[in-house]
Amino acid sequence: MAESLSMFATRKGETIEIDKKEKKQIFFLKSGAVKIINTRSNNIKYIINKGSIFGETTLFDPQQPCYETAIALEDCMLCAMDAEKVMNTMKKYPFFKNNMLKAYAQRIQRLEQHIHTVSAKDSTTRITNFITAHVTEFGITKEGCITARNLLSHKDIAQLTNTSRQTVNSVLNQLRRAGKITYDTKTISIYTSLHDSYS
Repeated sequence: MAESLSMFATRKGETIEIDKKEKKQIFFLKSGAVKIINTRSNNIKYIINKGSIFGETTLFDPQQPCYETAIALEDCMLCAMDAEKVMNTMKKYPFFKNNMLKAYAQRIQRLEQHIHTVSAKDSTTRITNFITAHVTEFGITKEGCITARNLLSHKDIAQLTNTSRQTVNSVLNQLRRAGKITYDTKTISIYTSLHDSYS
């Protein structure tokens, strides 16, 4: 199976084309993080971390465009496999098929989480819930707080929470003044009290 994979690196800010007309591929993210963009609305759908798979929707209806592209949020290392080869490998290796199904289930869970976030009644709750979930997923727990790389702009967070950039800035400042989060250009941390209230 390894010979069917092509490994490549991409730099922060570079676009990873998912839906190429000449060749549909599935991508395995070995390191880094990327944001998946809806090419019709140009809005962010979700963020994925290392160990994730994307582009897998082409497996279920290869004749239809997937309307997605990916942008590296930091330097990434990826593996790519032609969709046709993925399908053949799934037939040959049951464990690989199970992993692909798990990846698709994770995509559904992300979409459900996104719906939960944007369905909150007020913007403060939406932004607070998103920040807590994002840092919990991407961060490391140490000494009473969870710290993650600060990969998202206020515009990104606004798109993911259906709010405005100004509102995101205001809510983050409120949370920082309340001692619930700290952040700078490199990292963002949430404290146990905020995580526990979200859980």
